[in-house]
Amino acid sequence: MRVTYWLTTMFALALLSGCQMMPAGEDSVEPAPALRGTGDLGLIIERATGSVLVVETTDREVLGRVTGLGDLSHASVVYSRDGRYGYVFGRDGGLTKVDLLTRSVVNRVLQSGNSIGGAISQDGRHVAVSNYEPGGVKVFDSRTLEEVADIPATYVADDGSSRRSKTVGLVDAPGNFFVFSLFDAGQIWTLDMGAAAGMNVTRYDAGEAPYDALITPDGRYYIAGLFGEDGLSLLDLWNPEEGVQEILPGYGKGEQQMPVYKMPHLEGWAIADGRAFVPAVGHHQVLVADMNNWSLEDRIPVQGQPVFVMASPDNRQIWVSFAHPRNDVVQVIDSRTREIIRTLEPGEAVLHMEFTPRGEEVWISARDSNRVTVYNTRTLEPVTRLEAEKPSGIFFTNRAHALGL
Repeated sequence: MRVTYWLTTMFALALLSGCQMMPAGEDSVEPAPALRGTGDLGLIIERATGSVLVVETTDREVLGRVTGLGDLSHASVVYSRDGRYGYVFGRDGGLTKVDLLTRSVVNRVLQSGNSIGGAISQDGRHVAVSNYEPGGVKVFDSRTLEEVADIPATYVADDGSSRRSKTVGLVDAPGNFFVFSLFDAGQIWTLDMGAAAGMNVTRYDAGEAPYDALITPDGRYYIAGLFGEDGLSLLDLWNPEEGVQEILPGYGKGEQQMPVYKMPHLEGWAIADGRAFVPAVGHHQVLVADMNNWSLEDRIPVQGQPVFVMASPDNRQIWVSFAHPRNDVVQVIDSRTREIIRTLEPGEAVLHMEFTPRGEEVWISARDSNRVTVYNTRTLEPVTRLEAEKPSGIFFTNRAHALGL
């Protein structure tokens, strides 16, 4: 019995030793990621180096860097339903699937020559990309990144020729819809991914040169900003048969419009107490619209041309960033009094702001200062600073559970 026990033990040890010394090959198992959730994770775009930082909001730290994502000079991110995977849309037409837990690239496709953002469907099955060149929208399987659909943004020009338009303002909508605007055609299109007979596209005339768009948090209103006129276009997705209506018409009428150094971003529009706080194109103003009838209610003077106008999660504060040349500050507005309560200086060339999921802090990127500053939203004081290479967009995983983000 003792001999048998000894032989069995030695044989097991030999097997264990052999396993430990076995060279890694195609059949070797990758180490599992650390056991953790993804609810407090996020990605920060490093626009000049084609990389992203994986960050954690609980301890305000950088967990690692993922490289090889191409041209990220105008990049954005959406997330899978579980928050594990980020889909990064690059300016070079690249669509990259990043695993936040293993901090690695899962897959990457070059799907066009020039793209401007994207969205993930309500059910999480499809990722759509908005393209400048060639103009249109492509849809991919979120698991494999295999192409599912190619929707060319064709329209008839004034001379009767058929052309393709740049597409902008792509968002997801309830019912597994995608909605986007055609800059050159002055149109808004809806793409129904849940139609029984396949994908259906519906077209609506909008205004002149829609440059960006948003969808309200309840998914009802799609609103496109217009570069060619003072006003915005609104499509009520609950009543699409009514077509597109113009809201805030002529908000700049009778005023001298200044040169536009950077187009405002409508994503993250501030909506508080039944009012929408809107960046005015070519003016040093934040517009306040009554959402009951979309009339212009007020204008809040600010120190420059606003780019992002974002509400804190509790809607008590409106945070405003600005275009060049006055883009080294952020102004905070009290949504009740509509007065500026603080002017902050996060660094040179502020590009993006992102609130933590419950809004106790906000992260602000300063490209030319190579840093991200974290502010406490109650005290409006800086909490910490993180080093980053030319940071721009900041995207936390709570976006996975919000429409239009």
